[in-house]
Amino acid sequence: MAFPLHFLLFPIIITSLPILPVDSKLTVGYYQKTCPNFEKVIRETVTSKQITSPVTAAGTLRLFFHDCFVDGCDASVLIASNSFNKAEREAEINHSLSGDAFDVITHAKTHLELSCPGIVSCADILAQATRDLVVMVGGPFYNVRLGRKDGMVSKLEHVEGNLPEVKHTVDELVDFFGQRGFSIQEMVALSGGHTIGFSHCKEFSDRLFNFSATTPTDPDIYPKFADKLKEMCANRDKDTSMSAFNDVMTPGKFDNMYYQNLPRGLGLLATDHALVKDPRTKPFVDLYAVNQTAFFHDFAHAMEKLSVFEVKTGRKGEVRRKCDLFNSIKT
Repeated sequence: MAFPLHFLLFPIIITSLPILPVDSKLTVGYYQKTCPNFEKVIRETVTSKQITSPVTAAGTLRLFFHDCFVDGCDASVLIASNSFNKAEREAEINHSLSGDAFDVITHAKTHLELSCPGIVSCADILAQATRDLVVMVGGPFYNVRLGRKDGMVSKLEHVEGNLPEVKHTVDELVDFFGQRGFSIQEMVALSGGHTIGFSHCKEFSDRLFNFSATTPTDPDIYPKFADKLKEMCANRDKDTSMSAFNDVMTPGKFDNMYYQNLPRGLGLLATDHALVKDPRTKPFVDLYAVNQTAFFHDFAHAMEKLSVFEVKTGRKGEVRRKCDLFNSIKT
């Protein structure tokens, strides 16, 4: 994701049952007549935000992942809690979601409400903004089908078990993503989102200080890299914001360097490094490490697929007036 030596981690992505319905109501030109400046507003908003805050692309990509895996791509992760409801944002795994990512969606919604009030959903804004930001930092273009409605439910308890975690084994990741209609290859391709962004020290400190009773540091980490990480994370208990780039070589550029780093012992998270050791995932890591075109093609395909995961249309959702509030209070 981007620059200061603190980068957010966005859990690896995807796999699932053969039920990934792509609603026929979603179309690329959905707002062509009702809000013709939609694409221009999104593009200008994200460009301005990314220039002033280079972590925005990575943060928004992670926000999109966290939204889609919990009750589908319906902007439920944007909802703020109230006295009647604890929303998804209250889950511990979501506490580190990027404030810049929330801001860019809010700004885009504000601009669109001025020109097209009540027309564009927050879910569509998040999906389109994510794509535009990925492209802006060097990643592949992919089509974003539009027409999602915003979800009318956002509950803390829905998050547990519905996001991949850094402690997961490859078996658990394959099962998690497989239950959601994604193949192993798609999972590995989506993991490439870690080519931008950062992870907090708490997400990988066990590899540095508590790997095993006899070996404190994971021997698979390149020694000089491990030493630098230990230095960076020395005060992790006092300062929980301490973090490191997921891709130490080109942290602000969307490329295939993430895959090149893994066999060199430069993978940050245990789940990242596991991909290069498991015989089911290693062939795809090897492929993407030497063929960025293949990675971009597969990442784009997987993102198109993820972007329509359990979307809401028709009366199953609404178009929120504000992205962090339902149109009516949920009790």
